Amino acid sequence: MDLLTTGIKRKREKYTVEIKSSLLWESALGIAAITNKDLISTLDLSEKDQELIYHSLTNDMKEQLEYVQRNNTWKTLLQILHQKDFEDLASFNKYVKSLSSKELKGIAVPFLGKDTEVLKNELLNGSAEVLKELQYITKDHTFLPTYLEFIYKVPIEKLKAHLIEVMSGWFKAIIEPYKGKLESILLRDKTLKEKMLHNFEPDQFVEWATDGVQYAPEPSVHKVLLIPHYIYRPWNVEADLEGVKVFYYAVANESITGEGKFAPNKLLVQRYKALADESRLKILKMTKENKVTLQTLTTELELGKTTVHHHLKILKSARLVSQSSYGYGVIDKAIESLPTELKIYLES
Repeated sequence: MDLLTTGIKRKREKYTVEIKSSLLWESALGIAAITNKDLISTLDLSEKDQELIYHSLTNDMKEQLEYVQRNNTWKTLLQILHQKDFEDLASFNKYVKSLSSKELKGIAVPFLGKDTEVLKNELLNGSAEVLKELQYITKDHTFLPTYLEFIYKVPIEKLKAHLIEVMSGWFKAIIEPYKGKLESILLRDKTLKEKMLHNFEPDQFVEWATDGVQYAPEPSVHKVLLIPHYIYRPWNVEADLEGVKVFYYAVANESITGEGKFAPNKLLVQRYKALADESRLKILKMTKENKVTLQTLTTELELGKTTVHHHLKILKSARLVSQSSYGYGVIDKAIESLPTELKIYLES
């Protein structure tokens, strides 16, 4: 499963795992997905479904989504949702209305690391120099420099009105007509993940739950928060809170189909299919012993480069092999967890 990074990378430590879900998360992530023009063509959502979404929106709502696209206010929506567990859309809107300018902007600016918290406070007090400093710190990020400037400059009542209108408009047009179906999908996935939570080490569980994301502990990160979504499939989206790493992850196929306990996890199927080939088993053994190049594999196996590349693609897709500048190597944790994953599936 692919991963979108929206946070700042940090070093490593132990953590616990928590899973949350709600239709409000689904709403905010749907807004994020539909306004990400670079990725919209890669969504599992068909073109027909995308057209249905577009035609179900009012002209005012389309204008609000254009505003989201320009200013990345989907990030603000997600930041607000992390403040408390909202019961419904009305409680979300009431909370937004209650916030002062400094409170809302303080929530909107994401956690950038403990060493920047003083700078963040100075930014909220109106320092243009600190804005430039934070923009420099985040210059390699895809949208944070412009997002920080937007939050710094935007009139608070305009921001509040936009957040309420876009969240309410999307929820009513896209979420409510499919409320029962979406609630069932999210709940099935959350229940499935919680059932398996204590059968893995945290890093193994995160990889299993997200269909392949490898996340090792970082200093000062004591919890990983997993939030399932449907509309942004197949992407996982990563973010940072203070002390918390967040993965908004794509729900499993079996959670959508409702096939229940007999439906295996997609990654489990991929891995055993990848192993069901003599050449791929040889590649695993070779890459287990040392990092090897495509040329080395081609020579040793006496196969064409196209064939070996095809086998490597299958092994990489199954998260059994990784690639670096030094060549290809086995992902040891994936191999070690295979018997556990199979045992859990058979006994669940």
